Amino acid sequence: MNKAVRSRDTSTNPIQWHVRVRQNSGLRYLFAGGLAFLVDVGVLALLKNVLDWPLWLATGAAFLLSFFFTYTIQRIFSFGSNAPHGVALFKYTMLVVVNTLATVAIVSLIDQTVLGWLGGKVIATALSTLWNYFAYRYWVFADTRPHKKD
Repeated sequence: MNKAVRSRDTSTNPIQWHVRVRQNSGLRYLFAGGLAFLVDVGVLALLKNVLDWPLWLATGAAFLLSFFFTYTIQRIFSFGSNAPHGVALFKYTMLVVVNTLATVAIVSLIDQTVLGWLGGKVIATALSTLWNYFAYRYWVFADTRPHKKD
């Protein structure tokens, strides 16, 4: 019996999902961001619904509390950055200030609609996810040190 010879063309062979995640900074970024979102929203729900904090304060505090978790997972897992920590952390902090103000504004505005604060949080996260990927990749975690030539 003759066995059919299978094509070695990799364009038709599915790549396992974990290989794609490891090879693509965009997919790693989204995965890490999903984890960070769960941390952020969980803290927001705790502060707002359990501890009865005002929405603006709960939103800002939850966003800021996820700061170190997000910085670490994005730096190491998503972008494998070798940029100096001081510079990267300063840039990240500047971006967090912008994101915090934008998030508080978006959540507060959308809370007045049928979508409520959670809908506002989802919209704010979607928007910041888009602009943050490029900011992280090309600014925050980019290694701008001069490279030595051998």
